[in-house]
Amino acid sequence: MPIDALRQAQGCGDVESVGTAPEPTGAAKDRNIQITLSTSAAPSHIRNMTYTDPRSYLYQPGLLDPDAAQRITRDALKACDDGELYLQYSATESFGFDDGRLKMADYSTGSGFGLRGVSGEMTGFSHANDMSEAAIRRAGETLKLLDPAKEQPAPPPRQNNRHLYTDGNPLEMIPFAQKVALCQQIDAAARARDPRVAQVSVSLSGSWTVVEVVRADGFVATDVRPLVRLNVSIVAQDGDRRETGTYGFGGRYLYDKLFEDHEWEHAIDEALAQALTNLRSVAAPAGEMTVLLGPGWPGVLLHEAVGHGLEGDFNRKGSSAFSGKIGQRVAAPGVTVVDDGTMMNRRGSLSIDDEGTPTQENVLIEDGILRAYMQDRMNARLMGVAPTGNGRRESYAHAPMPRMTNTFMRSGNDDPAELLSRVKNGIFAKSFGGGQVDIVSGKFVFSCTEAYLVKDGKLGDPIKGATLIGDGPTALNKVIGLGNDMALDDGIGVCGKGGQSVPAGVGQPTTLVSALTVGGTAG
Repeated sequence: MPIDALRQAQGCGDVESVGTAPEPTGAAKDRNIQITLSTSAAPSHIRNMTYTDPRSYLYQPGLLDPDAAQRITRDALKACDDGELYLQYSATESFGFDDGRLKMADYSTGSGFGLRGVSGEMTGFSHANDMSEAAIRRAGETLKLLDPAKEQPAPPPRQNNRHLYTDGNPLEMIPFAQKVALCQQIDAAARARDPRVAQVSVSLSGSWTVVEVVRADGFVATDVRPLVRLNVSIVAQDGDRRETGTYGFGGRYLYDKLFEDHEWEHAIDEALAQALTNLRSVAAPAGEMTVLLGPGWPGVLLHEAVGHGLEGDFNRKGSSAFSGKIGQRVAAPGVTVVDDGTMMNRRGSLSIDDEGTPTQENVLIEDGILRAYMQDRMNARLMGVAPTGNGRRESYAHAPMPRMTNTFMRSGNDDPAELLSRVKNGIFAKSFGGGQVDIVSGKFVFSCTEAYLVKDGKLGDPIKGATLIGDGPTALNKVIGLGNDMALDDGIGVCGKGGQSVPAGVGQPTTLVSALTVGGTAG
């Protein structure tokens, strides 16, 4: 997945909300802003109800009901090994506040279905934004092109009553004007922090999604998914020099946390500290050297350079650097990598994946030994293993594939300060921005957004223009120290693969790597 997507996700991304679109405030109307509203909001039969069953957004009288959905699915998939009818309703909103003004407010809703049939290694998939019995029957005609299944149908996922997040709709809880006012308040507070603040950008986004998985064997699973995010970006200026700092946070909860003073003030402090640090940065050195990676967000390097190579589809096809290595050492002793979709309220968590399989904790690498891959249903069946709850899709218009949820490296036993003291000549990489990764080989190039020189165990000047170059499998074997401070990112990640984007989480402890190539501009 392009790492740019993860960092850029802190900006004004898509989000979701339900009900009729809010009117902009008078103040907003007077601004030179872009306001986009989609009016395909809640179905008319539920628009004025005090309490709404989330499934009512999927089933509308005269168009589709639950019995018809099961009947059509059973008929469409009768000659298939596996497959499902995936129903989805989503509402999204986002706000962009820049240069002291509301520049963008976007609200949209949408619904549709995806009908997938699997026969052997062949997949038939049709989708439409027409949630009607007639449309689904037409889509089912395309599945007749598949060869009839030669095996018994795959068994259904196990049932699951676990709820990892609220089913409340964050977009209905707080009025439009209060969301704009929060952006204004953050902008004013950030500018008051330091006279060197030249520009402030604030983005606020939220979404609410209802999904239902209907299978031919009678299995039905429903999930209601909230998601919110706040990001602050600050440009600091000293003379002719300008530098940027960013910070964002979010998760699968309501807007309440984002509106707490100490939360958004912390976001300002972190973004400003990074911008001011970068104002005094010097040119980065170049060459192979020891690298100390910070906890939390730097786990995005693990996600990119290692995580994708542990997804089932690449390994079934033999195209991953980790293919065929189950039970073999692929990392240094002490390195344990986990993908866990069951963490409460986390951005990458799901009660069920997009095939209806409950998510779970998957230990992928244990003490340096490769133990498992992440699997969706099709790749698991073809590889003779159980699905792991990693079948994910961007929307009803996409077929599922193996994807990460919250992927991280577990803590070690080292004191982070002691790890720093071991670095004689190297850098400390605290935060990352954009980068490129070859999923097959794990080769990567990552740019640091905040990094420091380290000399004789002491932090030195911050550096600018540093890039880390290497490959995931080699880097895993060069880990020589793991801190006792594992942290997850603050809830900003977006993972891209095969043209699809999904929310994801990353994390790691402070990690000492004996040697990586550092690209820099120092002479």
